Amino acid sequence: MYVREEIGVIIAQVLELERVLVKKAKANVETVMPGYTHLQRAQPTTFGHHMMAYAAMLRRDVTRLEDCLVRMDECPLGAGALATSTYPVDRLRTATLLGFQKPTDNSLDSVSDRDFAIEFLSACSILMMHLSRFSEEIILWCSWEFKFVDLDDAYSTGSSIMPQKKNPDVAELVRGKTGRVYGSLITLLTVMKALPLAYNKDMQEDKEPVFDAIDTVELCLPVFTAMLDTLTLREKNMRRAASGGFINATDCADYLVKKGLPFRDAYMIVGRLVNMCIQTGENLETLTLKDFRAISGVFAEDVYTALELKTCVNGRKVYGGPAREAVEAQIASVEVFLKERETK
Repeated sequence: MYVREEIGVIIAQVLELERVLVKKAKANVETVMPGYTHLQRAQPTTFGHHMMAYAAMLRRDVTRLEDCLVRMDECPLGAGALATSTYPVDRLRTATLLGFQKPTDNSLDSVSDRDFAIEFLSACSILMMHLSRFSEEIILWCSWEFKFVDLDDAYSTGSSIMPQKKNPDVAELVRGKTGRVYGSLITLLTVMKALPLAYNKDMQEDKEPVFDAIDTVELCLPVFTAMLDTLTLREKNMRRAASGGFINATDCADYLVKKGLPFRDAYMIVGRLVNMCIQTGENLETLTLKDFRAISGVFAEDVYTALELKTCVNGRKVYGGPAREAVEAQIASVEVFLKERETK
């Protein structure tokens, strides 16, 4: 019963974080930033699109916790030591009085297993994994190497030695505390490993990992939400980063494909152009049309429009993509998800 109540608390906290993500996404549907693979600049996207990626992850976290509640909605009372009782216990009645959907179907199973707690800890671990990834990105974005965002002073600290430092302590602590929740899951899995039915004293060790995981998750979520809500963007830095690293190279190749070239040939052509730029210190968009046509006669004046960051982003209108209408559809979907849970 305690775990069921705490799942409700955690779900409410995740939904509040979802609302902040939606708010940030709405305000930044056209805030261009680099998208990364292997931590290398890959394709342009928007901060709004990036926020909705985490909204999608957290949405699944909510549904996983809700699924836990479904399988947890069975009452073990009356199972006894393992074989119920010779007394006329009405398990249906006691389950109803305690707010459960039904009693557990098998008394031996009721006493022997803790899979409901393991499932819950697994859901918590996945949730914390998502927070740790987001924390890591915030830590990177705060660094002078990126400087995409600034944290409010309430969620960062200075250094005891270096006066210039502003350390992202809250993000680092959330990242670090993820390991505690992982540890709770592994602890209980290990406790239950190879236990014969029914009860064994080993199982008294199920309490501490569950309690600790709940405390950790419920500590991290509100402070992470507040940190994100007060975070400010350095949009010029994001756009400047998105303008470098040949982030529009794929769009250049797509331009050639739309002109009728096979992608394999387009890939090779753009690769040669990028190599030329590296040697001359230029970007694709600063090359002259003569430079382009020296590699392929397919290029025309409209290549410069194709290489603009705005064109690169807005051209990706496919469902789930970074174009404004695609991100707005993602926002609308999450808002429906949130509204449905307000009425529950």
